[in-house]
Amino acid sequence: MLNFRSMNILFISLLLLSMVGEITYGVPFYVYIILAVVYSLLLFYGCYYVGSNFFIPVICSAKTDRKVVALSFDDGPIAGNTLQILQTLKDNNAEAAFFCIGSRITQNKAIFNQIHYEGHLIGNHTFSHHFWFDMFSAKRMLADMRMMDKAMNSIIGKTPKLFRPPYGVTNPNLKKAIIEGNYIPVGWSMRSMDTVIKDEKKLFNKVISKIKPGAVFLFHDTSNTTVAILPALIKHIHENGYEIIRLDKMLNLQAYA
Repeated sequence: MLNFRSMNILFISLLLLSMVGEITYGVPFYVYIILAVVYSLLLFYGCYYVGSNFFIPVICSAKTDRKVVALSFDDGPIAGNTLQILQTLKDNNAEAAFFCIGSRITQNKAIFNQIHYEGHLIGNHTFSHHFWFDMFSAKRMLADMRMMDKAMNSIIGKTPKLFRPPYGVTNPNLKKAIIEGNYIPVGWSMRSMDTVIKDEKKLFNKVISKIKPGAVFLFHDTSNTTVAILPALIKHIHENGYEIIRLDKMLNLQAYA
């Protein structure tokens, strides 16, 4: 499998071969430009596709033939939407995973307590969810992640073990922070794009087309469209013989440190 280390070895080898070829056979200069472009594209893919395992292995689904799926919600808790999501889950006796932002749990302690009290998994989604988080140093990343841990522990007495990168972006600095913080990185197999899809029918059809054994679905508390389709989605999942299982249980992971 191509990862950051193997890619660097490959491209250093190709660069050396190109240099030898230039001296021996007069390889044209544009070969170096092609190498640089291809390298940049692969690097971009590795950073922005959470399931690439490019910098660090990220668990994105369960390897199973059982008809089970997991629902996950990022960026909460927020007033209104999170409560509606919790009510829908309760009405359908379904457990989900909430990857919460630390600054928002301190602003919505009652909702955060309810998430925990009703049996849902809570994971680390950083404290700030800063737009430039992926540009932080490893030290600053880890400090932000631990701020989330501290905020969560002060409210429910638990420290999250599972971590989901903001925007799904990974890089060498985040790898270092994850390892040093002893987190388990978790992604998804189906990105709903509910932050940009506002049409309920379009979102619903996109999601149900990706239902398969072991799938992990990514939604956001901030999406009104997700809130609207969730009851019908859960009904569709059940009608097709699938069971909704809490993410840590489906992936057999330790939820808290």
